[in-house]
Amino acid sequence: MTAAREHETIFTLEATPIKYGPGAAADAGWELKRLGVKRALLVTDPGVAAIGHPDRIRASIEAEGIEVVVYDRARVEPTLDSFQEAADFARDAQVDGFVSVGGGSSIDTAKVADLITTHPAPVMDYVNPPVGEGRKPPSPLRPHLAIPTTSGTGAEATTVAVLDIPDMKLKTGISHRYLRPAQGIVDPELVRTLPAEVTSSTGLDVICHAAESFLSRPYDERERPASPDERPPYQGANPVADVWSAKALEYGGRYLRRAVADADDLEARGAMMLAATMAGVGFGSAGVHIPHACAYPIAGLKHDYQPPGYPDDHPFVPHGHSVIVTAPAAFRFTYEAAPERHHHVAGLLAGEPIGNAGADTLPDVLRALMRDIDAPRGIAALGYDENDVPALVEGALKQQRLLVVSPRDVSGDDLGHILNASMTNW
Repeated sequence: MTAAREHETIFTLEATPIKYGPGAAADAGWELKRLGVKRALLVTDPGVAAIGHPDRIRASIEAEGIEVVVYDRARVEPTLDSFQEAADFARDAQVDGFVSVGGGSSIDTAKVADLITTHPAPVMDYVNPPVGEGRKPPSPLRPHLAIPTTSGTGAEATTVAVLDIPDMKLKTGISHRYLRPAQGIVDPELVRTLPAEVTSSTGLDVICHAAESFLSRPYDERERPASPDERPPYQGANPVADVWSAKALEYGGRYLRRAVADADDLEARGAMMLAATMAGVGFGSAGVHIPHACAYPIAGLKHDYQPPGYPDDHPFVPHGHSVIVTAPAAFRFTYEAAPERHHHVAGLLAGEPIGNAGADTLPDVLRALMRDIDAPRGIAALGYDENDVPALVEGALKQQRLLVVSPRDVSGDDLGHILNASMTNW
């Protein structure tokens, strides 16, 4: 007779120390010195480098007597090859610490360069299974100071690095607690120059991070792992993660429209940066599920979409857009697992309590927000049609580390229904 499986009784919460406020980026040198760094690799992308933020941050670091080597070729929406290129550069530069200045792409590039230089191996060895081998780093990495210049990914607070694998036509990730940066600096002055389209996309990523984590399967419904080492980074909804995710949702509902409408609204843009970090803490503990699982094949299957407001050096689907297009249908699907929590998310975004209003309440709130900030109407706007759904389902099913966090078990047929329903949201 098989013994009954025990449910999990433990959750953990780890968070990056964050320094927040206008002008905080000037403390970069002080923070790296405190972390013991003597020679740092500054990772950024060409677009951010052209604005000048990295030059100013580099000067503050060098003023503390720390050498700085600059890598300004991080790719927006990184690939397996771009991660490997950055890691090779970092190895040759012989640095003992990292500072990333940019969006999630630059921060993730620094995470992986740090990983590979600390524990050398091909990048693919660390990619999550079943795509990669899921190798675990045996010990902590070199210090990494993360300085975001967008208000969306929360990468400064997470254990994940996301990459595109064009040969396989999918996106996936590397995930381990040691990838979390040692320190983050969140400076609202750095997002003044973001175009409205980028603020919209990154802000929608915040909304999805926070909503998915708040609506994830409760941690105590998971099976207890055989050892602490097997406890996943994405553990499921828990009381502490809920606090961070709920506050991020409140800020998103209150400030995202304003942040998109006015680049000089420093209060709104700063609040969205803080919301991104708070959502990063929340989903870094609880996890994300169906919209993010669908987002990876949506971003990876085709590479001919050119988003407005972004650099035109290569076509891609912005991450915030790839997640939000399926969110209304996904949350309608998960509604029956926790109606009251779905109503609560809708109320936080709407700025007022919402009672038992039914399965369409949260989807309707999301659609209204998407319309107001000019988001793509659905998957069809990104270049897909019903004939692509089987391939998108196949790609989403490969993201099992995300799908297991869904509050409702989801099959391939379920994903097909969600994707078909997401072709056009209004």
